[in-house]
Amino acid sequence: MPWLQPKTCSGAPVLDVLIVGGGQCGVVTAFALMRDKVRNLLVIDRAEEGREGPWLTYARMHNLRSWKDQSGPDLGVPSLTYQAWHEARYGRASWDTLRYIPKEYWNDYLLWLRRVTGVPVRNGVEARRITPARTDDGLPCLRIETSAGPMLARKVVLATGQEDAGFWWMPDFVAALPPHLRAHAADPIDFDALRGKTVAVLGAGASAFDNAAMALEAGASAVHLFCRRAEPMVVQPYRWLTFAGFMRHLHEMPDEWRWRFMSHVLGLREGFPPDTYARVTRFPHFTMHVGRPWTDARVGEDGRAVVATTRGEMAADFLICGTGVKMDPARVPTLAGFADAIARWQDRYTPPAEEANARLSEFPYLAPDYSFVERVPGQAPWIRDIHLFGISTTMSFGPAGASINAMGMAVPRLAAGVTRGLFETDLPAFYAALRAYDVKQVEIDPARLAAE
Repeated sequence: MPWLQPKTCSGAPVLDVLIVGGGQCGVVTAFALMRDKVRNLLVIDRAEEGREGPWLTYARMHNLRSWKDQSGPDLGVPSLTYQAWHEARYGRASWDTLRYIPKEYWNDYLLWLRRVTGVPVRNGVEARRITPARTDDGLPCLRIETSAGPMLARKVVLATGQEDAGFWWMPDFVAALPPHLRAHAADPIDFDALRGKTVAVLGAGASAFDNAAMALEAGASAVHLFCRRAEPMVVQPYRWLTFAGFMRHLHEMPDEWRWRFMSHVLGLREGFPPDTYARVTRFPHFTMHVGRPWTDARVGEDGRAVVATTRGEMAADFLICGTGVKMDPARVPTLAGFADAIARWQDRYTPPAEEANARLSEFPYLAPDYSFVERVPGQAPWIRDIHLFGISTTMSFGPAGASINAMGMAVPRLAAGVTRGLFETDLPAFYAALRAYDVKQVEIDPARLAAE
């Protein structure tokens, strides 16, 4: 039966949950909440339908890097697994011969899952500033400014992927170059325009290799990939940690152990799989430079980009930075208004000197239900109703808001945290409803009662 009563704020309807982000994490979170009878919810996404998430935009690999039989978005429902969808669409023989899932197939599967589960999504709507408000019966709620006008919700889930609490980062000296000479690996790139050009790529993670491959396949005359490390990362630590003990319970461990595990994993950075490496090495004009970081960049006299490295300069027609994201909530429209109130790991834990990492200390320090924690108690208590479910959850939870494999454990935990909050803040009303509950299960026949 419905357990949440509709709320209003100055007469306007209030959603129980607004989910920002219509990719896999946002849709599956909505599905989990709907299974818990939270029906007054909405998912919004700034992209057009079908282009939510990375799969048709900046994900430039051919296939997902996870195993084809992984479970995740289905939340344990056999008929909703990727395998069930694939076999229904392409046949069992196709499934049997499939090695990895093509990213376009995965995108189609997610759109199908959204349709069959009935998750309500409004595309073309961008979330902006979030501020506190109150419902007409005195409960806390949130006002969310959007490109479609203001919205009200008791809970907000930010399922916005890689940019949930930060921005795509590149070295300042590269960012200072004219845009026609450089791009981040997550930017729209006209690879056809790189035909016959020399391209330099900074970074040696999987996305850096993917972009190098795209340039080579588009006909670049030479692609040089620069790795800061003397030895490239060829071990994928995420393969090791994909077990129940780690993914289900890391967030319950003491801070020193959470930091120790995740600083080691993230300090290694993500390794690149063999198919990704083979994709670039089949081209004779691909060169990898190890132990050669970029230290500066400028525009040369011929108008090309010139990068300075620890072993001399190199000129290129175009630069691509596969340098990931940097945490900075002040750069995120939904968080900017209260960025200084968000607790970060550096506010809660000081690691031993040998484990110190300034980059990771900027990650938000999250509560067990993925909600924000105040940096100073009492500074902004309302941010506890904003739950984060993207890449920046990693230091607090391990792979959770950016992992397909972790979804089966992470999403139910998030949904439970949201429903707990919805219940806890309205306890007096629930108790009054219990006291008033008088639905009879049976009618007693007076004629069958003994006369006393």
